[in-house]
Amino acid sequence: MDYSDDHLRDILSRVRTIAIVGVSANPVRPSYYVARYLGLKGYRIIPVNPGLAGQELLGQRVWRALSDVPDEIDMVDIFRRSDVVPGIVDEALARWAKLDVVWMQIGVRHAEAAAAAEARGVTVVQDRCPKIEYQRLFGELRMGGFATGVISSKL
Repeated sequence: MDYSDDHLRDILSRVRTIAIVGVSANPVRPSYYVARYLGLKGYRIIPVNPGLAGQELLGQRVWRALSDVPDEIDMVDIFRRSDVVPGIVDEALARWAKLDVVWMQIGVRHAEAAAAAEARGVTVVQDRCPKIEYQRLFGELRMGGFATGVISSKL
């Protein structure tokens, strides 16, 4: 998938509320630290995970499914296997008439689900991570691609 930097920057600049499907409560899982990072960058994160439904994660209630989320969202970020993407996209399209973006994480792709969303005017990004793209596009990547703090001169 080839997306221009301007296209990705525009998405990350315009969305404000992100439902993260498949988010984990385990702080070493990518879905957790992506959700945490995006929250720290000012996005409102809506966690979606049936196994954690009703609990609180990152200061937000966890929802069982997208269809249960009472709030409007701008973007659905999918941390699930590619084979379950069509159901997630269908649920999101049924729930939100004004859904702006469907974002599929690294390794997650589904051409038919992407085409269905795009046919409804929804922007689709596949096989990318919004955290990585945010860091890259907004100048937060440092040595070797990692966001680092102060580097000691004593190394």
